[in-house]
Amino acid sequence: MPALTSLSALAPDATALVDDAGALSAAALHALVRDERAWLGTSGGRRFALLADNGRSWAITDLALLAARLVNVPLPQHFSSGQLAHALATAGVDAVASDQPRRLLELGLGFVPIGRSPQTGLTLLRRRGLDHHAFPLPPGTVKVTYTSGSTAEPKGVCLTRPVLETVAASVAMLAAKLGIRRHLCVLPLATLLENVAGLYAAWLAGATCHLPSSAPAAIASGSLTPAQFLGDIRANQPESMILVPELLRLLMGGAAAGWHSPGMRFVAVGGARVSPDLLKQAAALGLPVFEGYGLSECGSVTCLNTPGVNRTGSAGRPLPHARVRIDAGGEILVSGTVMAGYVGAAAPAGGEIATGDLGEIDEQGFVHVRGRLKNVFINSFGRNISPEWIESELTREPDIGQAIACGEGQTQVVALVTPAHAQVDEAAVGAAIARANIRLPPYARVLRHFVIPAPERFSIGNGLLTGNGRPRRERILERYADTIARLHAGAATCPSMTA
Repeated sequence: MPALTSLSALAPDATALVDDAGALSAAALHALVRDERAWLGTSGGRRFALLADNGRSWAITDLALLAARLVNVPLPQHFSSGQLAHALATAGVDAVASDQPRRLLELGLGFVPIGRSPQTGLTLLRRRGLDHHAFPLPPGTVKVTYTSGSTAEPKGVCLTRPVLETVAASVAMLAAKLGIRRHLCVLPLATLLENVAGLYAAWLAGATCHLPSSAPAAIASGSLTPAQFLGDIRANQPESMILVPELLRLLMGGAAAGWHSPGMRFVAVGGARVSPDLLKQAAALGLPVFEGYGLSECGSVTCLNTPGVNRTGSAGRPLPHARVRIDAGGEILVSGTVMAGYVGAAAPAGGEIATGDLGEIDEQGFVHVRGRLKNVFINSFGRNISPEWIESELTREPDIGQAIACGEGQTQVVALVTPAHAQVDEAAVGAAIARANIRLPPYARVLRHFVIPAPERFSIGNGLLTGNGRPRRERILERYADTIARLHAGAATCPSMTA
C-alpha cells in the first residue's frame, strides 16, 4: 500500500494541487511537507489542531503531521466557540496551526502565538504545561475527527494511519479505474470524507486536487450561492467531486438551467439519505451521480455505487476494505476498517461498529440504508415510522428543498419544510406535499406542514445541519417545538388544513 505522504502515484513534475495561489507540483509539495514536518517538530507540540481554509496550507500541515505520526485534530470552521473549546480540551491539544489565530486567542485557553510557518504562512499557537496523561488517546491515534452530530459537544473519533491509508487506497483504486485526473474539493477539508476520499484518494490515484477556498468557506458559514458553487466548478473543470444532498440540489438546479460540465465523470453523494427519484433526475440531466454511505468511525466511506455497479436507491456495495452485515434488529454493523476508539474511550469490542442506522442488504449485495434507529418514531397506533423515508419522498419533489417529519405518539404525521428556492410559494409547496402523499401509505402521509422561508433554511451556519449536510434533528425539533405542537393540535381538530 502506498504511503499517503509519499504521493507515490504522482510523478515529481505532476501538478499535485491547484489553489487560490496557483499550481504546486508533487515535488514541491513533498519538499514543503518535509520542511514543515521539521519546523513543527521544533515547536515541542505533541497534539496539534488545524483550523484553516481549504488550500495548500491545510494540505501541507496535514501531511506533515501525518508523516511525523503526530496527532492532528482538524477543526471545522463552522464550530461554535464552545465546540472549538470542547475539542481542544478533550483531545488535550497543545498546539494549533491556523489562519484564524484570533478565534483561538478569544477562547481564553492559554494558547499564545509562537511563530508563523515559512512553508504555509499559518500561525502556530502553543499552550504549555499540559499533562497528556489526563487526556488519554487510543494507541496509534494520528487523527481525531470530531463528528458534528446532534449534540452541542461532538464526539472525537480517533483514527490510525493504517485505517486512513486503507480507506484512501480503496477509493483511489476506483478513481484510477475511472481515469480521474482532476478532483475538486468542494467540502471543507476538515470534513473527514473530503480529507480521506477526496484529498488522499485523489493523490494516491495520481490525480490533481483543486482546492479553492471560497465555496468551502461559504459552506462552513451557510452562505453558499448557486452562482458561487457553479463558478468554482466552471473554473476548475473537475472530473470528480464529493457532495452532500444540499449541494447536489444546487448542481441539479444549474444543470436544469442549461449549465453543464462535459468533463465530469463521477460525483459521489452521501452524508444523508438521497431520494431515488432525485438520483434518477440527476441522471436524466446528464450528471454522473452515485450514492454512497460511510461514517467517521469507519474512516469515512464504507459503501459506494459506481459506474456499471449501481443500484439506484441503495448506498452501493461495500468497498474492499469494509465488511457489512445486518443484525437481528435491522441495524447496520460494519467491520474491517474501524476507529481506534473515541477520545477517552476504548476501541469498539470485537472490531465492529454498530452504526445506529437501519438497513438491509439485497440479494446482489447492495446495502440499503433506511434511516437512523434513534430517529424512528412510534405513532399513537403503535406503528414504527422512519422519518427519513417520508422526508426522502418529500424532497424528491423539485419544489421542496428540505424536510423534517415528526409524529411521536400522534395519530398523524406533520412536517417542517423549506422551499427549494425563494421563488417557490406556499401553494407550490402544498401541491408538492400532496403529490408526495400519493406515494406514501395513509399512516405516513403528511397531514399538516409549516413552510420555513428559504432564507431561513437549515444550514451549517445556523447550526441546523452537520458538516456533512445531515439535519441536526434534535436541534430543529427543539427550535420549532411550538410550531410542531400547533401543527399536531391542528391535525387533531382540523385534519383537512395545512399550516
